[in-house]
Amino acid sequence: MTGFRSLVVLSYAALFVACGGEELSAPAEGDGQATAGGEAQPAGSPVGEIQRFDPRVDALIPADATIEKLADGFNFIEGPVWDRQNSRLLFSDVRGNEIYEWSETTGATTFIDPVFEGDRTGKGSVSSNGLTLDAEGRLIICEHGNRRISRLEADGSRSVVVEDFSGGQLNSPNDAVYASDGSLYFTDPPYGLEGLEESPARELDFNGIYRLSPGGDLELLVRDQTRPNGIALSPDESTLYVANSDAENKVWMAYDLDASGASNGRVFYDVNDQVAAGAADGMKVDLAGNLFATGPGGVWVMAPDGTHLGTIVTGEVTANVAFGDDGRTLYMTASTSLYRVRLSTEGPIPGP
Repeated sequence: MTGFRSLVVLSYAALFVACGGEELSAPAEGDGQATAGGEAQPAGSPVGEIQRFDPRVDALIPADATIEKLADGFNFIEGPVWDRQNSRLLFSDVRGNEIYEWSETTGATTFIDPVFEGDRTGKGSVSSNGLTLDAEGRLIICEHGNRRISRLEADGSRSVVVEDFSGGQLNSPNDAVYASDGSLYFTDPPYGLEGLEESPARELDFNGIYRLSPGGDLELLVRDQTRPNGIALSPDESTLYVANSDAENKVWMAYDLDASGASNGRVFYDVNDQVAAGAADGMKVDLAGNLFATGPGGVWVMAPDGTHLGTIVTGEVTANVAFGDDGRTLYMTASTSLYRVRLSTEGPIPGP
């Protein structure tokens, strides 16, 4: 792939909904090129803008903060996670069927290519999407094509973490987050299936939100979201946040969470009235409980009380985010490009 380090200011030329499905317009898979042009910028040149709607955002994002483009030329990138042990960011190209790594010293390079091997008949998006790390630092991969969550072992092989529920194969796990007790929470929309809910290969008649215990017991928490996508926990793990990326119902949901499951499902924030490109998609929560959630127009910054504090606008449909470095850098996967911005607040980084 070429053009990783060419810094190009992109517009909203790629107007498509994130997470590997429901495209409005997208570059062809495998073309490896950004779809919009512009003048090349020196490394580190600021792009986009930071919109501030509430004074509380100034305590989270410095007044002089700038958005940097780090790499471009991808198809559509998603699922970033910071690997603290190796000082690198790992992320998926959901239309390119690859996982990449980015570091300050080497830039963006291929990490796994391809993610999915095999017959694509009856499949939609086949690549990985959400990535996280377990307590031992092993990469956890939400695989669309294989319809499972896998773990990357030290020898490069992948073992299955979970792939079925009550005898039926999962749809296509999308995003995941670990709790402090080792439980894995994840979403399972139908984007890996050709025809989505109409796919003859579909074995479950719902798009679930699950909890996998450290012992391997899989519990269905919620079954009535139409397109469960990004998932995150509040700092005290009493609230589970789940984005609904359905173009017909763009909302972030919140659920009360305890040992018995998820309850009191409610709309945390509704963006159905927004006209900017993008859906409620990936998200992370900082140590103070503020949400950094990708949505229409960019990364929405929301207080725990549901107030929209500001938006980080990259200039492309932004699919997901991750805290990295010392926890005060926000990395953003946005269509064809990778961005970052320094914060004043700190977010959790998975892994050891």
